[in-house]
Amino acid sequence: ERTFRRKKDAEELSCGFEDYYTQWTTAIHGLTYDDTMEAEDFPDVWAEIKPLIDGLPLVAHNSPFDEGCLRAVHELYDMTYPNYKFYCTCRTSRKVFGKDLPNHQLHTVAERCGYNLENHHHALADAEACAQIALLIIPDPPKPKKAKKADKDTHVGDLFASLIPQQVKKNK
Repeated sequence: ERTFRRKKDAEELSCGFEDYYTQWTTAIHGLTYDDTMEAEDFPDVWAEIKPLIDGLPLVAHNSPFDEGCLRAVHELYDMTYPNYKFYCTCRTSRKVFGKDLPNHQLHTVAERCGYNLENHHHALADAEACAQIALLIIPDPPKPKKAKKADKDTHVGDLFASLIPQQVKKNK
C-alpha cells in the first residue's frame, strides 16, 4: 500500500485563447466564451505551470489528443514546445483490461480502477481520475542492479507522489 499526499492544494487555472472559441468546446466541457473572457492568456498561465512539470513526463487518457492540443496552443502563441514524454492511460488500459471492459473511455476505466469520476470533462476531475488510473495500471520499471542515475521511465507514481491525496492499493 502506498500513500500519496499533496504538497499543496491543487490549483485550478483557466485561460483564454485569444478570440478563438467553438461550439465544440461548450458541448464537451460546458465552457462558454463568457466563462474565460476574463481569464489570463495561455502564455501567462503556462509560465506558472511549466516550472512545476519541467523535465517530467506527462500522463493523459488518450494522450495523442492532449499532446496535440498542447502542441497546437504552443504554436498558436509562437512558443517553443518542450517535447514532453507522454504516457497514455487509455492505451495502457487496453493492454491491462483488454476486452474485460465494454470500452476504454476515461469514466469506464476510472470506475474499473475504483475511482468515482464526478464532473467528467471538467479538467481537474479528469486529471485526478487519470492520475489515479495511472498509479494503478502503469507498472513500476525494474529496479537497476547497480546504483545508477534514475531511469528515464520513472514510474508515474513517483511523479504524482506529491500531488495525489488518497491512499491507493497497488494491484498485484
